[in-house]
Formats: sequence, structure tokens, C-alpha cells
Amino acid sequence: MSNPISRNAETRDLRNLEEETQNIYLSAAIISKRANQIAEKQKEELRNRLEPFLNDSDNLEEIQENREQIEISLMYERMPKPTLLATQEFDENKSYWRIPDAPEKPL
Repeated sequence: MSNPISRNAETRDLRNLEEETQNIYLSAAIISKRANQIAEKQKEELRNRLEPFLNDSDNLEEIQENREQIEISLMYERMPKPTLLATQEFDENKSYWRIPDAPEKPL
């Protein structure tokens, strides 16, 4: 079972991150692309969960604090950042990546 992901940045040994790719810059690019995917998924989930709270009008009298809406927003704020999630996935070899049009590596 994987470790819970901390919300705080951790010091990492770069040699461990470049083990799989043999190139730290490629590893960083893979982690970055995965972090973007995670961020987009989180944004979509948040948008879907907050959609019922949207008002069609911007009348200040109708805008009220909604406890459930605040709880949902705070939950997403407390989640680990997408970069930390993507780095953890990559470090645990849970990320799938490939280089298009690259020759196959001999086994």
C-alpha cells in the first residue's frame, strides 16, 4: 500500500527520479505533464461539485454563504498539489509514459 501523500514539499534525491528515464529533464517533463492532467481532472471535479450552487443572477441579495459550498472548496484546498501527486506516482513507477516515434529499446 502506498504512503499517504504529504501536502508539503519534500526533498527528493534527483538520482531516484532519473533512474527510469536516464534523463532528469525527461523525468521533469513527464511529471509536469502528469501534474497538468491531475490539475485538469481536479478542476473538472470541483466545477461539477460546485455547479449546483451557481446562481443565474448576480444580485447581491441572493448571494449567501453556503456551508456545503465552503466545505467542498476547503476540501480541495487541503488536497495535495497536483505536482506532489504526479511526483509520487512517478517515484512509485505508477506513471505510464512513452516517447512517440522513438525506436524500441532492446531488452
